[in-house]
Amino acid sequence: MPKITPNLWFDTQGKEAAEFYCSVFPNSKINNVTYYNEAGPRPAGTVLTVEFELDGQEYTAINGGPEFTFDEAISLLINCADQDEIDYYWAKLSEGGEEGPCGWVKDKYGLSWQVAPTTVVRLLSGPDQERAARAMKAMFGMKKIDIAALEAAADQA
Repeated sequence: MPKITPNLWFDTQGKEAAEFYCSVFPNSKINNVTYYNEAGPRPAGTVLTVEFELDGQEYTAINGGPEFTFDEAISLLINCADQDEIDYYWAKLSEGGEEGPCGWVKDKYGLSWQVAPTTVVRLLSGPDQERAARAMKAMFGMKKIDIAALEAAADQA
């Protein structure tokens, strides 16, 4: 199967955003930057694309102009191992951005992220549907996910 590389459309902030994301995620780097030339449509020498990796996953940021902006129709899920990871990514990505419900956060560039524990699937599914419903109800009342509160709600009798 061919490799799939998400392309993220920015107006002019592609390089700035890639640098920010690389500072947030471990084992991340910028691999290549291309620039507009005289063929345009932007001034020659301005950044066109930025190829970068976030912990091994490749992305491309493109400075395509103001015609398109991000919305919640697409988001990037961060599967967090524990509350410390949730707290870290939530703090970094919400700075200058916007907190949303159920572990969703929009960063300062408008890109939506889901900051969720790897245990959320286990809590929201399984044979005990009442337990799952209690966990889901608790999650719907949260912005940043609190694993201990989710588990406590799920385990209420």
